Amino acid sequence: TPDSYQKIKKYLFVKPLNKKEHSLEMEDAVHEDVGDIACVLYMMLSNTNGYFTDIKIKNQHLEQWEMTKEAVMEEALKNTCQMAPPLICTNDENKWGGSFMENGAFCLSKSDKVMGVRLSTNTKEYGAISVFYPGVLQRLAQLMGSDLYILFTSVHEAMIHPKRMFCPEDLERILKETLKEATPDEDYLSDEIYYYDRGARKIMKWKKVVSKVTLPASCVEILPL
Repeated sequence: TPDSYQKIKKYLFVKPLNKKEHSLEMEDAVHEDVGDIACVLYMMLSNTNGYFTDIKIKNQHLEQWEMTKEAVMEEALKNTCQMAPPLICTNDENKWGGSFMENGAFCLSKSDKVMGVRLSTNTKEYGAISVFYPGVLQRLAQLMGSDLYILFTSVHEAMIHPKRMFCPEDLERILKETLKEATPDEDYLSDEIYYYDRGARKIMKWKKVVSKVTLPASCVEILPL
């Protein structure tokens, strides 16, 4: 039971859910909002033969632990990253793999730097949470040499594209088609385009603008990580 933070902290992890679709079940749950996505805090109860059960952590638990939401969420994201490390799917081989987080561990091909990659975790389930792992987007932005557009095609993965090669209007069309044709309703996460500013190290929700060329500061909304 989540009575003692020190006893259960290593079992805490985070799932991404659509805020609107899961609004009722999140009423008293600990979560961090990023646009229309909620990063929700859970505790693993058991893990048997690859199947695990979990419960949501409530705000009352934070009060009981005398812990801040920020500190607990930070710890839980680190746990989640250890439980389910991030993986990318490259264009050249079209398969999951590649240790890209460490310098020199993995280099993207020219095709990946142009077209982008798919991002998930080694378990794939709720793999879109890897977007919010510490340092992941910054590392991908470094490898691609660009700010990034992020398309959450499901709760299980995200498509990461370099800003210099795409305009958000085209990506909106791609995301809409993908959600309609390839994403089951139960796996839906977001129909918004997100943007990562590598200088500010912030995830932003893209707002529709007329220009396809520039990214005025007034056209993005900076959101907390």
